[in-house]
Parts: sequence; structure tokens; C-alpha cells
Amino acid sequence: MRVLIGTMTTGLLLAGAAVAVEGQAAPLRVAYVNSQAILEEAPGATEAQAEFDRQMERFNQEIEDMGVELDSLVTAYQQQQSTLLPNVRLARETEINQLQQRYQQRVDQMGQEAEASRQALIQPILAQMAETIEAIRAEEGYHYIFDAASQAIVAADSTLDLTGEVLSRMQAAGGAGGG
Repeated sequence: MRVLIGTMTTGLLLAGAAVAVEGQAAPLRVAYVNSQAILEEAPGATEAQAEFDRQMERFNQEIEDMGVELDSLVTAYQQQQSTLLPNVRLARETEINQLQQRYQQRVDQMGQEAEASRQALIQPILAQMAETIEAIRAEEGYHYIFDAASQAIVAADSTLDLTGEVLSRMQAAGGAGGG
């Protein structure tokens, strides 16, 4: 995938340069941002992370409680296994297997819920970041603004980094949703 992105990036750069040369238009203007740095420092990011952490604490506690229940059931079974009648042993094994399945299903469900929550919390910040980047691109006449966090850039002039400007404007605007 990275090779594909790198190839696409190179192709876009070459295509843009070719257009500038052929049409004798203004030189190709390219800049980049580091979206990861923006997301870490953007207005509302700390609050979104704190809310996500609170939700993860609740999820982790539930998983831990279910794990303790499962472990104690397995331990008790292992201690009593040799003294149990075959039908009781089978019933306990079935009970343990069912609890293991419920545990795994709940872990999977919580993972999906966590991802949905993370997306919901970060979406306003991503939208503001995209709007801000587009505004800078249009105002300052950049043809392309790449994202260094995607690792599509292998080398770049650091004077083209607009990460600080994006953050400054987002902070000046008061964050996502006024936050």
C-alpha cells in the first residue's frame, strides 16, 4: 500500500510539474502537514482522548471482571475434575466453553464499540482539520499538500511544513464545534 501511495504521489508531482512546464503557468506549489501532530494538539483533542480513555476504563473493567470469573471457573474445574462424575464433568466443560465464547464475543463487540466511539470523537476534529488545510491551500495557492504522517513523503523541505499554521488557525478558531 505504501508503495502504491508513493507511486501515486510521485505520479501526481510529475504530472503537476509537466503541466506547469507545458503551460508556462506558475511553478508547482507543494507543502505538507503532519496530521498526527495536528490530531495530538488540536483544540478538542485532549477532551476527546479523555472521553475515550473513560470509555476504555469501563470496557477494560468489564473484560477484567469476565476474565476473573472465567479463570476462577476453570481453576475450580481443574481442582475437582478427577472427582467429578462424567456427566458433571461434561456439564462443567460445556459451561466453561460457553463462558469462553461469551467472553470472546464481548471482547470483539467492545472492540467494535471502541472503534465506533473513537471515530465519533475524532470526526469533528478531522473535519475541521480538512477544512483548515483546504482553506490554506486555496489562500496560498498550493497545488498539493501532502500528509507526512501517511509516510507518503520520503523527503521534504521542512519550510513547506504547514502543521504549525494549521494548528494555530484551529486553535484561534476555538476548536471543533467550539470546543
